[in-house]
Amino acid sequence: MTNSSDSAKRNTANPMWGGHYERAPDQWMQVINASIDVDRKLYAQDIEGSLAHAAMLAEQGILTRDEAAQITQGLHTIRAEIERGDMAWRTELEDIHMHVEHRLKELIGDVAGKLHTARSRNDQVATDFRLYVHQACTRNEALLRALMSALLTRAEEHAETIMPGFTHLQTAQPVTLGHHLMAYVEMFGRDLSRFADARARMSESPLGAAALAGTSFPLDREKTAQTLGLTRPMRNSLDAVGSRDFALEFLGASAICAQNLSRLAEEFVLWSSAPFSFVKFTEAFTTGSSIMPQKRNPDAAELVRGKTGRVYGALIALLTTMKALPLAYNKDMQEDKEPVFDATETLQLCLPVMAGMVGDFTANAARLRETAAQGFSTATDLADWLVRTLGIPFREAHHITGRIVREAEARGCMLHEVPLEAMQQAEPRITADVFTVLSVEHSVASRTSFGGTAPARVKEAIMEARKRYGV
Repeated sequence: MTNSSDSAKRNTANPMWGGHYERAPDQWMQVINASIDVDRKLYAQDIEGSLAHAAMLAEQGILTRDEAAQITQGLHTIRAEIERGDMAWRTELEDIHMHVEHRLKELIGDVAGKLHTARSRNDQVATDFRLYVHQACTRNEALLRALMSALLTRAEEHAETIMPGFTHLQTAQPVTLGHHLMAYVEMFGRDLSRFADARARMSESPLGAAALAGTSFPLDREKTAQTLGLTRPMRNSLDAVGSRDFALEFLGASAICAQNLSRLAEEFVLWSSAPFSFVKFTEAFTTGSSIMPQKRNPDAAELVRGKTGRVYGALIALLTTMKALPLAYNKDMQEDKEPVFDATETLQLCLPVMAGMVGDFTANAARLRETAAQGFSTATDLADWLVRTLGIPFREAHHITGRIVREAEARGCMLHEVPLEAMQQAEPRITADVFTVLSVEHSVASRTSFGGTAPARVKEAIMEARKRYGV
């Protein structure tokens, strides 16, 4: 026969399973098992899910209205305590769920234990985490729109500012700075759609799946899903508690977005260097040197570029964690939140920083135009003229143009400075009319195909993008 002191000893072993376990876990087991240092960031989502669950239980007659009211009031009190910094975080309580439940019992007594009716920590954490990621998508979309708005403003300002277009970081053809910035609008627009698509797919509620098999209680899972702002309950209880692909999709979208930010950051680093001198940033987004007083370092851009690795690492970490887990829940999945939290915070720092840099730079239009004219950047315009005017097949026109470029290199002059007589040695039918197409201004203005760099096309693209993205 077990006496009351033995029962008390077992119950102190663990507040959740003290009835089965008779001794407390080893201290290192407590440390490795606890996740409260990480998952306490989910306190708002945990309380939100508990409020929805309690309301539904009352509507279904599983809790009385009075019990639900006590639980609801207690949960609101706990949320206020956490937000004031008054919650005492304890390793032995393991996670945010048990902290809330333990504190709720302190506030309202044994009625607190009824909140866990028809749910498990498995569906509880899946719901909390899904809500967090769902909300992170929404926040990322807002930050992306702000960045895209900044890019559109600068693109409009520089729709006619000529700059060199590069392939292999070698001068290729003249473009406009506005056109170049609009490329990033398109890239970030796809990032925006990826987060929106991911958010739509993850808009399902695991709550009510319980540990893995569902529950015998008559739940209204449609109701809790709607209360939580989600579209529907998840259709399979094993999938509900055992899957984290919503977080992987979020991290995949985050990694691609971070890559796009890094590419723009890299261009800002290059463009603001002395050899390029394309743009200049103010003190707002640069730093000085402790030894070289002349320095203005693009540290903000370099940090955005550097932080990309953290977001990549988060994706690889969670992919690795999930790659061989049998259904349904496994404790390995406790490792899902830290990489997502870090990637979220990293990206939500980098996006406004990059928006700030976009608004901060001053373009050196003269330098951009000068560089655009270098490297025989209108050679393709010469080849196109040969095709259009003389009817020469493009491949032959390409060879003729190559010989004229070689002549310009030998003379040490620009393409438009090669004498007509020298051009006619490569192709006798060339006339003086060819010089009308060899300026960078003509080259840019002639690129009127859809998606091209002609200023008129750039301005159309800006108007269309503002309408498409609502920015």
